[in-house]
Amino acid sequence: MEAVDHRCLPLFLSAVAVLVLVGASAGQSTRDKTSLPECAPLSGQVLRCPKLGFTYKVPFGWVDRTEEMQESASAATPKSEKNGEQVSDEPTGKTLLAAFERPPGTSGSDINSAAIIAVEDRAAYPQVKAAADYFGPLAEVAEHRGFKMDGDPYAFSIGARKVVRGDFNGGDEKHPIRQTSLVLLEKGYILSVTFLAGSNDEIDSLVENLTFTSTQRRTPSK
Repeated sequence: MEAVDHRCLPLFLSAVAVLVLVGASAGQSTRDKTSLPECAPLSGQVLRCPKLGFTYKVPFGWVDRTEEMQESASAATPKSEKNGEQVSDEPTGKTLLAAFERPPGTSGSDINSAAIIAVEDRAAYPQVKAAADYFGPLAEVAEHRGFKMDGDPYAFSIGARKVVRGDFNGGDEKHPIRQTSLVLLEKGYILSVTFLAGSNDEIDSLVENLTFTSTQRRTPSK
């Protein structure tokens, strides 16, 4: 894999798979894995998730790697012993979308931008009382991979919906990497939307593709 893609992948994993495992190790959820919200299949580059009240439009030409990331997270799920056999513990999170600007491993002179959407069972994170609390474990994992959070998480509006946003900087002067994560608490779940790009302008463009419906009743994010 090329150097640029190699730098992107660890943060990508930290935003999805690693935090799912943190939740799993914190204590098993009381929810059955089938209760994790499902989204409709990606159609016409659009992901619709009515159960969580959002829609995301994947940029034209981007590559959908959701299934591969789901399989990767499943393989990395901690195992426990049952009846003398090693079995995987029930997952506490799910990757709803993992889209790259180009296939990982292909050549390119810039950052392989990505959009990652994940949902996790809030019960697996007893320390998360408000959406901003989720940035504690996220910032810790990101820092171990060479990224620093740019200030504190802050309130951010997506249309009429309020979320909590955190921005991260990584890379170097020649190859800067920007990450923005949007987090909200929704119906007993933690929804995180993470964007990875080479500039703040591109991050803003990716954020603009996210919309929330206004027809469902929701508990405000704190």
